[in-house]
Amino acid sequence: MQTHIKQRWLSLIFLYLSFNTGISEADVQKQTAKTITSTDISVWGIGLVIVLSIFFVCVWALRKLNASTANNAEKMRVVGGIPLGLREKVILLQVGKKQLILGITPGRIETLHVLEGDDCLIKEPTMTTETANSFAQKLLQAISARSEYNRNEPS
Repeated sequence: MQTHIKQRWLSLIFLYLSFNTGISEADVQKQTAKTITSTDISVWGIGLVIVLSIFFVCVWALRKLNASTANNAEKMRVVGGIPLGLREKVILLQVGKKQLILGITPGRIETLHVLEGDDCLIKEPTMTTETANSFAQKLLQAISARSEYNRNEPS
């Protein structure tokens, strides 16, 4: 019974508010579009600068956080791997001067053997500045040869 009375009162209040909004037709006709002033533009500009500065601070912070993990990732690399089935494989992982032989299945990664020092299977020299420079030189030669080929090609 009380819920019925509450519903009736709520519907009466709703009807009163919907029909008696307090805005007459004269008020509606008096409203005009607000002109944009230089103060409005400066407030929008300041807001834009604040939002963009917050964005760039967040990007900078993410780069700093990822830089520490990137340095550690350079010390670890997958040297090789052999698939044993559809979902199983054995990989050789180089971590610093150690090599790990890992067995990988969908639910588990297990260390099968650790190789150190002279026991390492693959001994690759680290990339020196000479090898890096020779790669850069070869890349530049390939790019210049390709651009010359494109210039000499008849259209």
